[in-house]
Amino acid sequence: MDDLMEAARDAMESSYAPYSEYRVGAAIETADGSVYTGCNIENANYSNSLHAEEVAIGSAVADGHREFERLAVTSAERDGVTPCGMCRQTLSEFCDASFRIYTDGDEAEEYTLGELLPTTISRSHLDR
Repeated sequence: MDDLMEAARDAMESSYAPYSEYRVGAAIETADGSVYTGCNIENANYSNSLHAEEVAIGSAVADGHREFERLAVTSAERDGVTPCGMCRQTLSEFCDASFRIYTDGDEAEEYTLGELLPTTISRSHLDR
């Protein structure tokens, strides 16, 4: 987990957060061991801002990855930030409930996607 969190911290350094000044970095590991990183990218129109987790998973998916092992997320505040609801839902498109998520705070925490998003909208909902 340490290497993945370090990659998230490195990614955070590229964050563009002039409005909130809340810098975030994320690193996601694919099934084959590749690591993709992302940072938050703010926009004056907040709804167009990109979250670090979605940048990381988007880069991995764009490279053809569809299976993921784990995610690390950090902020400059080291406040134990977890992925937001939107990012959790995006993760659930590719990851099952046992997918591991690590946060960076006074003490590192480990969650599963199922703990953070116990009920998700899935493909099966669209088939009903």
